Amino acid sequence: MAIAAPDQLHYTDSDEANALLATDPLALLIGFALDQQVPVQTAFLGPLKIKQRLGTLEVARLDPAKVEGAFREKPAVHRFPGSMAARIQELCSLVEEEYGGDASRLWREASDSADLRRRIEELPGFGKMKVIALGSVLAKRFGVQAAEGLVPSHPTLGDVDSPEALESYQAAKRAHKAKMRGQAV
Repeated sequence: MAIAAPDQLHYTDSDEANALLATDPLALLIGFALDQQVPVQTAFLGPLKIKQRLGTLEVARLDPAKVEGAFREKPAVHRFPGSMAARIQELCSLVEEEYGGDASRLWREASDSADLRRRIEELPGFGKMKVIALGSVLAKRFGVQAAEGLVPSHPTLGDVDSPEALESYQAAKRAHKAKMRGQAV
């Protein structure tokens, strides 16, 4: 059964940011790249902030100082603006070089789950957890068949289809992390 692409991904409190994530594949990749050591909402609001501050998400060829300045502008795009600005430029360069600037080719042209996993793992800052999370979103929200083999049995951002679902997902994630650290919830 085909899944219609969503109008929004409910990862922030901003309808504009959520729509950008759903309609611009590069925004989605940038959001996932930023999704570390900050709340989900902060990470996925990042692409909109970048676009508003620089006029584009395609930052591969922009002056690194200009990109970093946009990341540092208050409120900062990420808690580590310097390193994340460089990572996002590296990500955009890879998308430009490998996929002709069309981020959706990363998954549209993947032959199967193993190929898609390899392609995602080549992205700067994308380890096992991000492969699973992005794969889940691609499979469950966008109907990408090659991503179906990446979906784990536990809840991921791919299960988030509303602001309430995001809240539930984050509560479950906090409880899981606490359990892993051996703490009471």
